Formats: sequence, structure tokens, C-alpha cells
Amino acid sequence: MNPSWRKPVGMFLILGIIAVWAVIVASMVQYITLLPGIVQMVIYAVAGIVWILPLKPLLAWMETGKWRE
Repeated sequence: MNPSWRKPVGMFLILGIIAVWAVIVASMVQYITLLPGIVQMVIYAVAGIVWILPLKPLLAWMETGKWRE
């Protein structure tokens, strides 16, 4: 079996998605800190989960070579 080139590429894409998302959230910190603590908690909880959404098709592509299962 030959190793697939999609897995290393996919891993770098995942790291890129995480880095871009972290920069986006970090750039909004000056506005988020003005909000009440409970609202900040909700925003950070949602921001901590939302970056996972594009991973399902990416992981499917890494395994099968297709964007949809």
C-alpha cells in the first residue's frame, strides 16, 4: 500500500483552519471584553466549537478522496 498524500495535506489544512480561526477570535477580543461575563462565556464556548464544522468534509476527503461520503 502506498501512503496517501491527502492525509499530510489534510493535517496542514486543519492546522491552518485552527490558526485562522484563532486570529479571527483574537482580533475580536477588544469588543468581546466589553460585554458582560456570561455573554463572553457563551461567545467563547461557541467560538470553541464552530471551528470544528468544516472538519467533517475535510476528514472525509482525507479518507476517501471525496468531499462527501
